Amino acid sequence: MTEYEKMHNGMIYDCLIEELGEVQKYSHRLCEQYNKLGVDDGDEKQKILHQLFPNDDFGGYRSMETPIFIDNCKEIRIGKNFYSNIHFSFIAGNTVEIGHNVFIGPYCTLATGIHSLIAEERRISVDENGVAHDFEYGKPIIIGNDVWIASNVTVCGGVTIGDGSVIGAGSVVTRDIPAGVLAAGNPCKVIREITEKDSMYLKVKRD
Repeated sequence: MTEYEKMHNGMIYDCLIEELGEVQKYSHRLCEQYNKLGVDDGDEKQKILHQLFPNDDFGGYRSMETPIFIDNCKEIRIGKNFYSNIHFSFIAGNTVEIGHNVFIGPYCTLATGIHSLIAEERRISVDENGVAHDFEYGKPIIIGNDVWIASNVTVCGGVTIGDGSVIGAGSVVTRDIPAGVLAAGNPCKVIREITEKDSMYLKVKRD
């Protein structure tokens, strides 16, 4: 079994192998190019997004404010009609699956990699041939359809967020969140179900 296969299976793997390193460099270069573009460079941005996510159906739109950081573009899949605000980050270690019509606020991180709590296991080692090794494992993240993740949220590996749910600002999501709820906090917890009474048209006047 390759180190890449071990990663996908949630096993301990060496994250410094050349295969992973090349994919990460490719992803980082594309992010660097994307982040240098300006507000009037929409066509160029879309070209780079199609390079980062060649297998995705963008639907009506895909809009990602700069800067973005995608650690490994092979390990993230995003559905139709996606929007992310500034400083959206995906830190690899396993896979991320994002559904359709998802909004992600500013300064949000999806972190699938997990390091050991034991310092000796966490250290980067160098073997007798001078090759560096860094062992970790990861867990996948699944984000359902129609989810809104507000600003400054971290979603940790192993978490599933159900369809239609909202994650409040500043949350750290360490456990599964069911569908159709408002959840917030550190650690993030369900506050209540979302109902028709939450309609913004009941709360804010229309012109």
